[in-house]
Amino acid sequence: MDLDIISAIGNTPTVLIQGTPSYYAKLEGLNPFGSIKDRAAAYVLKKGYEDGIITSKTEIIESSSGNFAVALSAVCHVFKNKFICVVDKNLAPINKMILQSHGTKIIVADKADQNGSFLSHRLNIIHKLIDENKNLYWVNQYDNEYIRKAYYETIGYELCNRFSKIDYLFVAVSTCGTISGLSKRVKEKYPSIKVIAVDVLGSKIFCNTTSDKRHIPGMGASIVPGNLSHAFIDDIVCISEKAAINHCRKLLKQGIFAGGSSGAVSAAIEKYANKIKSDDIVVSVFPDRGERYLSTIYNDEWCKNMYGLML
Repeated sequence: MDLDIISAIGNTPTVLIQGTPSYYAKLEGLNPFGSIKDRAAAYVLKKGYEDGIITSKTEIIESSSGNFAVALSAVCHVFKNKFICVVDKNLAPINKMILQSHGTKIIVADKADQNGSFLSHRLNIIHKLIDENKNLYWVNQYDNEYIRKAYYETIGYELCNRFSKIDYLFVAVSTCGTISGLSKRVKEKYPSIKVIAVDVLGSKIFCNTTSDKRHIPGMGASIVPGNLSHAFIDDIVCISEKAAINHCRKLLKQGIFAGGSSGAVSAAIEKYANKIKSDDIVVSVFPDRGERYLSTIYNDEWCKNMYGLML
C-alpha cells in the first residue's frame, strides 16, 4: 500500500512569534490534513494494524466534530477502512464537506444535556453501535494509549531535537492527548521545564464556569478526559473565547492564519508574561490553521453577534 501522504505527517516548522514575550510556535496546521490530530489518526491506524487490533475489514468509529474527525476520515480513506463519525449539530459546514468527500458515514447527535453539550448523546450512540457491530473499533480520543504515544513519539521527539533548552511549554487542552504525551517527553529531557495547560472558560477540564458557554470547537471539553491523568502539568491558564479570537486576529498581522486554540495559546502566553524572564525560551504548539474557522472566528458578523466584538 502506498502511504506517502501518511509519511508526510509531522516535522512541522517552528517559527518565532514577535510579542511580549516573543516565543516559538510549532505550526501543526501545516500537516497534510490540516492539524496536529493528523499525528494521532495516523498512529492509531498504523499501530492498530501492527498489533492486529485493526484489519482491512475493521470499521473505525469516533465522536468528533473537529480536527480529529477530519484527520481520521482522511487517514481511514488512505487505509481503505470505513469510518463512522458521530458529530453534533454544530459541525462546521467545511468539515462536513471534507468528511463527505472521504466517504465518511456521518451520524448527528442532536440531544444536548443540561449544559448544552452533545457529548453524552454522541457517546451513547457509539456504545449502542458497538453493541450491535463487533467489527467496530472505537478510537476514543479522550482516553487512548495509542494517542498519548503518538504525541510522545512524534511531536515530543521533534521539539526535543529542535531545542537544547525550553523553559516554558504552552499547550492547549481538549482531549488532553497532546499534553499527556508531549509533557512526558519534554520532562524527560528538560527536568526544569514548566508545562502550562491552556484551557477555555466553560471547559470542565480546568476552567468550569457556569456563566461561560463554549462555541468554538477544539478548545476545552465537556468532560474530564482520561488522558489527563497521564499529563505532567505545572500550571494552568484560563482564556475566554473572546481573547482567543482577538489573538487569532493579531497573529494574522504576522502572517499566521491560526485556529481558535492557537489564539488561546497566544493569549495565555501574553497573560503569563510577568512570570517569564527575558532570557527564558518559550515554546508553544499551534494545533491547526484558520480555514476551518472562516464562518466563526474570521467572520466579523458572527463575532459581533456572539461576543459583541467589533473587528
